[in-house]
Amino acid sequence: MAPAPQPLEGKFQGPMAGYLPSGQEGGPRMNTISLAVLIDFIIQRTYHDLTVLAELLPRKTDMERKIEIYNFSARTRQLFIRLIALVKWANSVSKVDKSANIMSFLDKQNMLFVETADMLARMSRETLIRARLPNFHIPAAVEVLTTGTFNRLPTCIRERIVPPDPITPAEKKQTLLRLNQVIQHRLVTGTLLPQMREFKIKNGRVTFEVKHEFNVSLTVMGDGNNVPWRLLDIDILVEDKETGDGKALVHQLQVNYIHQLIQSRLVENPNALSEVYNCLHYFCQSLQLEVLYTQTLRLSYERLDDNINVEEYVPGVKITVSYWRELTSKDPKSELGYRLTVQSDPNEIGRPLAVVHVPSLGAKESAEVADRAVRSDHLSMERLIVYTVYIRSVSRLNDLKLEFQSFLKEVDFNLQGTPAILTVPVLTPCLRAEQVHITIDTHTGMLKCHVPKHLDCPIMSEMQACLNGDRSKLQQIMSELRFWITHRRCEKTLQHLPAATTETLPFLTLPDNPLMQPGRHKIYVKLHRHPNVIIVVQLKEKPNMPNEMEYTFHLGFVAYQTTETDVTAEEAQNTRLVSSSNPPPHPPIVSAEVPKVYTKLLRLIEFDTFVATHGPGTDVDELPPHKRKSTGDLIGPPTKQQKTIYPAYFIPELAHVIAMCDEKIPFLNLAQELARREITHSGLQVEANATSLVLKILSLPMPGPPQIEQKQQNQTSTSVPTIEKAVWNDLMKRLLSISVRSQMNKSNQIRNWGVEFVFFSTPLQSTHQKEQGNRRTVYLTYEQANHDFVKTVDDLLRDWSKIVYLYTLVFNFSEHYKNKRLNLTEVVSVKSYNYMNLLLGYGPKKEVTCNIYWCAQSNGFRLIYVGGISAVNAHSMMRDQLASHLNRQHNLTQVVQILHETYNPLSSIAKLPIIPLLGIPRPQVPILSFCILPQSPCLIRLAYQAIYCLEIRMRSGRLVSIRDGAYSRFYSNLIDEFTPIQGLKGFLLKHVDENAVYRGRSQSEDDNPPSPMGMEDNYSGPGSVSGAGTGGSSPFTSGGSMRGPQSPRDSGLRFPAPHTPPSSSNPHTPASPHPSAGGGGGGSGGPGSNQSHPNFSLTSPPAHHLPHPSPGGLMPSSPLNPQPSPHMVHSPGPNTLYMQGHQDSPFTAMSPANTNWPNSPSMPRPSPRPGQSPEHKPSGSTGANVGTSSAMSRVPSNRSWAGATPTLLTHEALETLCRSSPHPNKDITGPEISPLERFLGCVFMRRMLQRHIQGDESITTLNSNEPGMVLFKVDGLQFQVMLNQLHMESLHLKAQHLPTPPTPDGKQPFQLSADDLLVLEQFFDLRVVSPPYRPNAMTAFCRVLSCPGQVLKDFVQIMRLDLKPELMAEQLKWTLQFCMRVPPSAAIIPIGTPGIYICKLKILFFLQITRIPYKGKEWKDSPTLLLPMVYDLTSNITQLVERREQVQSPAMNAASALLRRFTEFGVQHGQCSLFPAVLDLLTNLQLPNDVPPPNQVCTYSTNIGPTVGQVVGSSPNPMMHSPMQQMGQMGPSPVGPGYTQMSQNQGPQ
Repeated sequence: MAPAPQPLEGKFQGPMAGYLPSGQEGGPRMNTISLAVLIDFIIQRTYHDLTVLAELLPRKTDMERKIEIYNFSARTRQLFIRLIALVKWANSVSKVDKSANIMSFLDKQNMLFVETADMLARMSRETLIRARLPNFHIPAAVEVLTTGTFNRLPTCIRERIVPPDPITPAEKKQTLLRLNQVIQHRLVTGTLLPQMREFKIKNGRVTFEVKHEFNVSLTVMGDGNNVPWRLLDIDILVEDKETGDGKALVHQLQVNYIHQLIQSRLVENPNALSEVYNCLHYFCQSLQLEVLYTQTLRLSYERLDDNINVEEYVPGVKITVSYWRELTSKDPKSELGYRLTVQSDPNEIGRPLAVVHVPSLGAKESAEVADRAVRSDHLSMERLIVYTVYIRSVSRLNDLKLEFQSFLKEVDFNLQGTPAILTVPVLTPCLRAEQVHITIDTHTGMLKCHVPKHLDCPIMSEMQACLNGDRSKLQQIMSELRFWITHRRCEKTLQHLPAATTETLPFLTLPDNPLMQPGRHKIYVKLHRHPNVIIVVQLKEKPNMPNEMEYTFHLGFVAYQTTETDVTAEEAQNTRLVSSSNPPPHPPIVSAEVPKVYTKLLRLIEFDTFVATHGPGTDVDELPPHKRKSTGDLIGPPTKQQKTIYPAYFIPELAHVIAMCDEKIPFLNLAQELARREITHSGLQVEANATSLVLKILSLPMPGPPQIEQKQQNQTSTSVPTIEKAVWNDLMKRLLSISVRSQMNKSNQIRNWGVEFVFFSTPLQSTHQKEQGNRRTVYLTYEQANHDFVKTVDDLLRDWSKIVYLYTLVFNFSEHYKNKRLNLTEVVSVKSYNYMNLLLGYGPKKEVTCNIYWCAQSNGFRLIYVGGISAVNAHSMMRDQLASHLNRQHNLTQVVQILHETYNPLSSIAKLPIIPLLGIPRPQVPILSFCILPQSPCLIRLAYQAIYCLEIRMRSGRLVSIRDGAYSRFYSNLIDEFTPIQGLKGFLLKHVDENAVYRGRSQSEDDNPPSPMGMEDNYSGPGSVSGAGTGGSSPFTSGGSMRGPQSPRDSGLRFPAPHTPPSSSNPHTPASPHPSAGGGGGGSGGPGSNQSHPNFSLTSPPAHHLPHPSPGGLMPSSPLNPQPSPHMVHSPGPNTLYMQGHQDSPFTAMSPANTNWPNSPSMPRPSPRPGQSPEHKPSGSTGANVGTSSAMSRVPSNRSWAGATPTLLTHEALETLCRSSPHPNKDITGPEISPLERFLGCVFMRRMLQRHIQGDESITTLNSNEPGMVLFKVDGLQFQVMLNQLHMESLHLKAQHLPTPPTPDGKQPFQLSADDLLVLEQFFDLRVVSPPYRPNAMTAFCRVLSCPGQVLKDFVQIMRLDLKPELMAEQLKWTLQFCMRVPPSAAIIPIGTPGIYICKLKILFFLQITRIPYKGKEWKDSPTLLLPMVYDLTSNITQLVERREQVQSPAMNAASALLRRFTEFGVQHGQCSLFPAVLDLLTNLQLPNDVPPPNQVCTYSTNIGPTVGQVVGSSPNPMMHSPMQQMGQMGPSPVGPGYTQMSQNQGPQ
């Protein structure tokens, strides 16, 4: 510790004087003082000085006062300055404290060393000088070490200190045995009390034990008769196990006092043992009474309150306790009350405590009470009171039992339990939980009663009051309780049945029947499923056996009303019906409030108990004692009930009656409704072995169409099949039985009607495994929940009509099916026929199915088509047309033949994509690629992108006819919704199989305009399939009545040939028909009778835009085929470089190499139809005369109206057209699509090109004499676009320079090289008009062509890198793709719009670049960037488009910085900066996290044209592949990285 500070002023004065120990004032202070105490001292000293000054200064002069005040202030100031210094020093006191501790430790060590040295010096100088060792006692040491003892001690020590030797165990045993004999002699010769007869003599003492009081041990000190008894030990046996907490009741000092008292009385006392007993017995009895008194007080205080009370307590004498004090105050008979007294016997002091009862109990019971509670090991007042209360409760309940036996005879009462409970049976039989349990409250003594099963019984309070008071009404109360429990038994019995019980009904006026009067001796049972029916259960007690009940049942019919006159009009009907077929509008409400509807009793019928319980399948259950099961029946016998032992609370009669009524009432309602419809039945019956109830229907009427359905038939042009008498008789012969049963749905617990039709076999054998036997069953299910039996019968008749009408169809079909000459078994297989549905399988493997059934709602047949495992059912699209045909003709054989003949073509058509596409008219508007529009069972319209339409007609002989659907089938006018398909006839003729169709048609027929006679055949529309009664014939079922399909005139025309041609001036002038042609093959039932086409008209307006026929074969001017201009200067010959690599170019097929004129005779070439057999012979030969068109071979006609005439194709050719296949030009990559979609896509792109050229002012349209060719020019360049004539599935571009005069300064104008033109052609073929066909790509390409020459040349260079990126693969780090449409990742303009925008001398275009992999990387890991770039024509600057509000990525920032650097340093004078900037970007763009390859060269050359020319001239095929495929065969698809997904995507582009 730190040393104490020095005194402030010398020594301490005042209160601090003498604080420090004496002797330590000048030395180091080892003691310390608290800073707070020090401050207190200073404050007290200052206060003391002020007080002294205040007392002394008034007596001094002014100068002295000033001097004293100055001295005080100076002294006090110095004191507080020291205090401040001390406080500041205290901040670092920890360090001082540590140093002081160290110093103190060192001082202590030093002091120890000094003291040690001093003591050693003192010992050597003073003590050790006189120190000497004594002489050693050698003999004693030798004796101790050798013998271990020392025998030379003085004798006085042995005599005074060492005790004598004890006696031996044998001597002890002999002495104790002798003492036992002495004690036994003393007891025998002395006087001994009877209470002390139990003793034990052992080890020289006698022990007396008095049970429950004490143990005492005595002995004698000699064998003389005058030697007094010596009291050795006292043990008090009295315990308080309830309130003593396990402690002794007598203190040891008290025991010692008693011990001394008794010992003093034993001296010279002749009856010493009696004196011992008397003293201890009195003490123990007093102690027992004290314990009982303490327990009573504690019991009253803690639990029993005022229910017990200590009436009198005399210590050591007696204690009196009263109980049942509430009963004492209420019962006039108990004037003295109920008390018990525990007391000692005043006459004989040796007797134990006795118990006296008031009122007195028997001697036996009183002694038993005392033995249980007082004379036991467990001394307890509570046990004494409890057992006393139990004895008195049993006595009182026995008296009550005698009263019950007076009016309840032959009833088994039971009195048992603790506390005692008297059980009184109410009914016979009766569960113990239903008996009345009567007991006595142990606290109050009042009687209590309850029924354990019905704790809420309202009668118990009345019965309890009766038991504790006047018992004259006890018998009446027991009767009411009996009825009340019977009501609960009824509720328990019906809890699992669809019924509810009630004791009252809300009658507006009470019925006259006494049974319906208010009372508690009846129960109303409401049936949930039959609201208008109630069951009245009347309860009666048997006269001789009041504990047994009799049940009487009544069936009542009620109605619900709000006033007295509500149901008077329906009363007669309701009394006639068993129950109302409809539920009430509001359910009856029984409550204390005013009900919303009231009940009116219409009729009441009493059940015959014997008849109800004796019938087929019903047994009478005899239940003892005196219990016979009885119930009632309404009409028929009930169902069987098994003999079971029911519980006492279950009433089998009630359950049987309710279940019987609930089950039979619906049958009776249904039978009543059937009788009203005049449908014969056999009535309600019980089936064999009493399994269920059944209602047999003997016959059902022949179905006939209702009047409403007849009106609908007239509106929808469908007729109900006629049921012939032979068909009806055959069906009636096969119908064996009709059974109606009631079933329960296990899932939702709802009853349903189950109707079973049993038939004998079928006229049409099926292949189903379960339909091979002769017994055929049909199961129908109807709901019972709504109680609408009229609807149930209507549904049954509708289902019966389904069976009858389908049987009519099947009966007629079975005759044709069994006819082997028709060979229908090879066409179709009957997979299932169950009288409700007919399932037919057809197709190549018979795996596609058609389900035919009759629909009663639509009053016609319905067809459902399901595909197989390996094939889809394409007839789903023709479902309505085939159903309409079947509902008109009712000929299943024709439908089967149509399904067989049309399966293959429809399966082929179903392969066409029907998904919606984006980017056709507008980027965000979806358009269906193909839309199938069925017209009739054999005629469909196929719309392509809502622009073109094909009309496809299925014919017999595995043929289909296809024509342009834009032309009307009736006249030579166009349909407004569609556009004619130019070149359709030529495309279809490439797929015509001459071996399968007729060869009698000439090429001149294509030059004639279409007419109503030549455009249709003898089958058109859904109404001409069958010729039964209509005059028409089906192409699938007619024999040789059909003429050649290529004939221009057909006898089966819809209209006769016009006698007078229509006028061209008035379109509404009708044609005059030929008088002798009115009854042609068309007839009134021909195709025109059911035609619903929007252009259907009897007039024949001319088509002003269609050319008229010309015998010379010249095509006049039209919007689609303009007249050639005589001033047109062009060279139609193809480019030689392109010809070297593209042998399938359309320009080689158009003209020979040594001529420059179109339509000139060409050299002989292979057939235009690919895959033709060598044996095929062309139908014509090539002539040398240009003007003779008839000498030409079957060259495809490109005239716009040529497609209006049908072209016959085989099913195989249609499959080829519709099935997806690779592109004929292998250089064009992309998703596989069908040839038909490629052809229509090319025609659509050509049409979009024409529309764009007409709307673009920078492009000049040129007239061409080549049909289908688009000719235009742009700034000295002429372009030709036409279809590839070999397969007509791709468009090609031919570009060439026009002769231009020199400029005024004599220089030649700027022109593209031949290689550049070739790149334009290739880019057009591979990137613009390749699948998917998007017009915005064509628009962007045309905008590129409209650019100035230098800019166009740079764009061509970009196209060259896009097509052939491997040209500079060693110099470039990136590959590019020139985007003709805006990719999805561009956020500047909408997606899918044209990728080229020219606005105010600025060109916006998009490039997508991809990093070339290096160092073993793969293409999938290469980054891709989309660069929106702008080229400014005025400033010759190429830069990226940057949006201020968006944060650019690091890659875009790097590209933008590189372009800015190129603009500052890399642009050469007079050179367009577009391509050099792009090339510099591809060469030098470095991403922030990219490491350049060490061997990459950063120099580049802008002249890459000759390389392309050499490569293209040698082999054009490598140009169509991606650089990734050239470098390791691991790159993306050939169209360029990152853009393949967009080209394959048919969605939003």
